[in-house]
Amino acid sequence: MPTVIVGLLGAVIGSFVMMLYASTHFSNVAGPNHTPPAVAAAPLSGVSDQDRIVSAVKRTKASVVAITETINGQEVVLIDPMIQQFFGQQGPGIVQHYKGQASGSGFVYDGKGDIVTNAHVVNPPSGAKLSNLTVIFANGDHVPAHVVSANIGADLAVIRVDNYKRLPPALGLADSDKLEQGQWAIAIGEPYELQQTVTLGVVSGFQREEKVGAEGGGNGYYDFKGLLQTSAPINPGNSGGPLIDIDGSVIGVNQLTDEAAQGIGFAIPSNIVRSVVPQLLSNPGFHQGTDTGFAGFAPVDLTTGLRNQIGYSGQGGLAVVQVEPGTPADKAGLEPGDVVLQVDGKPVTTADALRKYIASKKPGDTLRLDVWSQGVKKFVAVTLEERPAEQVGAPSQGQGP
Repeated sequence: MPTVIVGLLGAVIGSFVMMLYASTHFSNVAGPNHTPPAVAAAPLSGVSDQDRIVSAVKRTKASVVAITETINGQEVVLIDPMIQQFFGQQGPGIVQHYKGQASGSGFVYDGKGDIVTNAHVVNPPSGAKLSNLTVIFANGDHVPAHVVSANIGADLAVIRVDNYKRLPPALGLADSDKLEQGQWAIAIGEPYELQQTVTLGVVSGFQREEKVGAEGGGNGYYDFKGLLQTSAPINPGNSGGPLIDIDGSVIGVNQLTDEAAQGIGFAIPSNIVRSVVPQLLSNPGFHQGTDTGFAGFAPVDLTTGLRNQIGYSGQGGLAVVQVEPGTPADKAGLEPGDVVLQVDGKPVTTADALRKYIASKKPGDTLRLDVWSQGVKKFVAVTLEERPAEQVGAPSQGQGP
């Protein structure tokens, strides 16, 4: 009995000493009003973020592919480079054929052999053709593929491998509207034609706008909006590959890195992929992705100088100063120097109003124009096509309605 009493007294005294020690030694780390300090709870599963990232990569990398292709085109080479200083790019030259190799990344979208990638990966420069499109799987298999459909404006495309018996499982799409800044983002792809590579970062921002250089070294830039920003490095060749979360779900399609700033990459959000890809599968072919009418001529408000130049003395109307070759306006016979008097039976007032009117129309709609042309009135029917994906900074391209 005395032993028990001594033990109880020892426990009480020990507890009192520990409380006194804690009150004097941990006062600096206690919360407000001397509450215990906050402690981050360990994951219930006991699995670290690093383990989850490694697991997500292992589960998804077999479904990430490399894409290679041959581009066959033509280029004009000046006969004498010294002539260029007098004639510029219009100097005399010869047309030479060229063949180049291009590559990108993609991921398995479904069990039918459909693979999602960027449109710019499979959209050759103007006048060039694509051949030898090949998908390289993680197991080393090289499988011929063909383009099913592409949306230039959204920079998304679907290519397909037919009857491939070893097709890896499709990757699932996350809800990109539920993403939060700071959460992990993992980019998988084939940068610089290297074997599959993984880069890690976080979700940095939303609804970004970025301009992508036009294909084939042109002077224009395609303007993309609504992009997901990430700090995960996206190198050349990563384009079209998946940006995944810590659970292995696709949160975006890698698109490009801002060359002017380090640590800034962009991806097309998964919810855009969820919306666009089914449309591509049901509508094969190349699409501009704008779904707005395009005529291909540039109208301007009439001035005294323009009137004198074209010899027009009538009232009202808009002058046509440019007609893009091969466009609906060109096919319909509209010419520079014409004056558009009415559109669909209504007088036209300003060039801006006409542009907005045409933009409100759909591809396939027909504009009925009453036109003055070199002193003669004529009727012109223009069947609209789809407006090209927005391109800014390029001389003449896409400037007219």
